Amino acid sequence: MEPEEYLEVVNYKGEVIGCAMRSEIHGNPTLIHRVVHVLVFNKKREILLQKRSQNKDVAPGKWDTSVGGHVGIGEDLLLSSKREMAEEIGITGNEPEYLYSYIHTNQYETELVTTYRCIYDGDISFNLNEIDEIRFWSFDEIKEVMGKNILSDNFENEFKTYLNYNMLK
Repeated sequence: MEPEEYLEVVNYKGEVIGCAMRSEIHGNPTLIHRVVHVLVFNKKREILLQKRSQNKDVAPGKWDTSVGGHVGIGEDLLLSSKREMAEEIGITGNEPEYLYSYIHTNQYETELVTTYRCIYDGDISFNLNEIDEIRFWSFDEIKEVMGKNILSDNFENEFKTYLNYNMLK
């Protein structure tokens, strides 16, 4: 059995104010922790989504962001995004582009999300312990299933944030 993960607790500005065990942070939305997301697009502008394993404590069996994970203690955000890309879907050597940061909160947790984007059309080998399935989705396909309990609430929020970000550019 792996030792429990410790995460940094941050304020709304992303300043570290302490550390806590993952089990303390998940289930307590007053404790903000940092995560990175990477939106992986193919050349057809479709977005890769992962179907989370049924064994996950957050959004089991839901379609979710291409790549997402906790930022390690003292870890640089860009390095964290690259580590998560390698661990979850086997993509290495790709330089993700920073997009934006935002707060996502629900009854279970509060995350300070930093989102990156990359274009990738190569082979993908996903982590079978964390992911049941992956596939590319068109924006129209995603819009069709929004609010139907197919996508994680985290990804629905991410998708809306991405659409708003692109409208402002």
